[in-house]
Amino acid sequence: MTRRLSERQQKILAFLGDYVEENGYPPSIREIGAAAGISSTSVVSYNLRRLEQGGYITRQPDVSRGLRLTHRPGRPVSASVSDDIVRLPLLGRIVAGEPMPVPASDFPLMGDETIELTRDLLGDPEGLYALQVEGNSMIDALVHDGDIVVMRHQQRVENGEMAAVWLREREEVTLKHFYQESNGRVRLQPANPTMKPIYLDDPSLVEVQGKVMMVIRQLK
Repeated sequence: MTRRLSERQQKILAFLGDYVEENGYPPSIREIGAAAGISSTSVVSYNLRRLEQGGYITRQPDVSRGLRLTHRPGRPVSASVSDDIVRLPLLGRIVAGEPMPVPASDFPLMGDETIELTRDLLGDPEGLYALQVEGNSMIDALVHDGDIVVMRHQQRVENGEMAAVWLREREEVTLKHFYQESNGRVRLQPANPTMKPIYLDDPSLVEVQGKVMMVIRQLK
């Protein structure tokens, strides 16, 4: 069932239809933002969610440019994924070291670059995305500078699991082993004996962005 659209959402939908008819595939999130006059990718993603909820589009979060129009004539949008190959969006870099500032708007699960993996390695690809590691704080967990980590988008992990963690107060993100200690404190533990853990007394200042599912080694 469709729903009433805002002027901005109508503009996005019109652009999607025109772009698909001209190119045969959907635009990237940044192209949508540029066409609609939106600088934040988070705002674009919000409006795409509203279009999806209204039944105007369907989205595949495990596929870059994974949009399909349902209420606009034109060529169908291909997922560009075979039965055996899955393309995951490569959303940028994550620091395995001291946290570094990363704009929150860079986290929506849609990107322009992709990596290809076989479906038998991934299992269920829903909610998966990839990040390139910067730094060596996780070297004892066999995660090195330049490696690719495949993440599953989720907001809870078990103690000891490796996660991408957003530090709200610092507006920084880091890759660490996550621990919720018995006293309520959160410990973000590096896997490098030369580096100290990060302690946060207030758990509300920590937001898990995803869990590491796979590491892809970059040979040097």
